[in-house]
Amino acid sequence: MIPRIFIVDDHPLVVEGMRSMLQQLSGFEVCGHATNARSCFGYFIKNTADIVLLDINLPDQNGIDICKTLLQQRPSLKIIALTNFDQLTYIQRMKDAGAKGYLLKNSTLEEIEQALTAVMNGHEHWLGRNNLRDTMKDHNQLLLTRRELEVLKLIAEGLTNQEIADKLFVSASTIDSHRKSLISKLQVKNTAALVRTALESKII
Repeated sequence: MIPRIFIVDDHPLVVEGMRSMLQQLSGFEVCGHATNARSCFGYFIKNTADIVLLDINLPDQNGIDICKTLLQQRPSLKIIALTNFDQLTYIQRMKDAGAKGYLLKNSTLEEIEQALTAVMNGHEHWLGRNNLRDTMKDHNQLLLTRRELEVLKLIAEGLTNQEIADKLFVSASTIDSHRKSLISKLQVKNTAALVRTALESKII
């Protein structure tokens, strides 16, 4: 079944530009679009989609609140924020609202395809562009202590808690605490996602 994409943006040129680019991707289908929150919610009363490309700023409601409402009504939706803003605060607020990804409106076709493929495969996609990656890198490094960075590098090398503990001359329980702290700070679900995020954002 081909994933169906619904576009929500109040600028007709953006909608048409995005639709035109998506039509070049054989593995996805555009099922419709809306220019405001009201028409977006109206569509989903009787229809559905797999992915929503959602503008953060709409004339009648902000995309962050729309994201929350859509996911309350349709929990299976994969929402990707679509915006001109490349600021960390917007990324974080959309993540908190339940979105799975973030794309700038001037993203390339390759970046769009990567984001769509990632979220359909159950992954998140927040680091598609270099400027976003650098922003996340700087922010995440500020969040982590020197010891946490050290532990993170060793985790990425595949070492167990005990092996890391032996290397750093601490207890395995201390390393486990660091691992849990890293997972919490980088907002991931498990060690595999922790390593992937660290590598993608070039924290290590």
